[in-house]
Amino acid sequence: MDSEDPNCSGESSEVSKPDDAQCEEIMQRIVDICKENERGVTERMMQLAMVGVDPLLRAKAINNLLSQSKVEMMKQGSQLLYKLKDAKFKGSDDEEKIVYSIIEESGNKGIWTRDIRFKSNLSLTTLNKILKVMEGKKLIKSVKSVAASKKKVYMLYDVEPDTSVTGGSWYSNQDFESEFVEILNQQCFRFLHEKLEAAKSAADPISRVNSSYVTSKDVWKFIKDLGISKIELSMNDIESILETLVFDGRVEKHVSASRSNMEGDTGSTVKMYRAIKPLVKNTGLMRIPCGLCPVIKDCYEDSPISPSKCLYFKEWFDS
Repeated sequence: MDSEDPNCSGESSEVSKPDDAQCEEIMQRIVDICKENERGVTERMMQLAMVGVDPLLRAKAINNLLSQSKVEMMKQGSQLLYKLKDAKFKGSDDEEKIVYSIIEESGNKGIWTRDIRFKSNLSLTTLNKILKVMEGKKLIKSVKSVAASKKKVYMLYDVEPDTSVTGGSWYSNQDFESEFVEILNQQCFRFLHEKLEAAKSAADPISRVNSSYVTSKDVWKFIKDLGISKIELSMNDIESILETLVFDGRVEKHVSASRSNMEGDTGSTVKMYRAIKPLVKNTGLMRIPCGLCPVIKDCYEDSPISPSKCLYFKEWFDS
């Protein structure tokens, strides 16, 4: 019996019990080594990390892990490589893993079916079947893009889509919430105008101007306290509304260094806004929306931003 090879087969003989316990311990050590080296463990790395362990017992432990699908073995160049098998790919084939890696690379902007086909060289029928299976496993999800209403992009299940895909706070079910944006526009300007009126009581012109400025954070807090939004608006959302008021010529913007910057630290800048009353009325040519539009390069038909959907055009025509 003493001449038999160590084994991990779980035999119930008294002689094999010490080997079974030792084998389980070695299996756990191999798993720990693979966790520390996510890119893979070579045979040489395994030997150095397990000096003094019987090679036959180590081989049996590796075979056990392979049969239990806890570890996978692959070839890299002329040497073997051992890696922990991802639990989410249990029962998955190579094609599914390829599709997963392609979708993973796309990040939070997702990827269209056409591009997945191009990169994977899979037929449309096969790809659709794989995508359906992966959605069922909750490995990936499909998201409709505002850029193309009839198309959807795929991304990993736990990834939050980029605003360029969902449209951000201004879209609901791929529809632009023009009324909501208009209400926010009016309320932001009302807050700035009230500050402008309150600043008139200041003693001198410079104080009047300085006290009429408010930060974007002040406006954001005002809108939040009003409770007019059902969704959580970010500072960037409010600043985008304020920018439209700037382009409308109703508000001016000033960027100043934060207190930490002025004290010599590396800090961020603070965006300040104030309502203004133009001294002269703009000419008709100057009031054309396209002349001041910050997204004119993205404005074309069949786009989320297009002349036919432009709110500023409608106001301009009605004025």
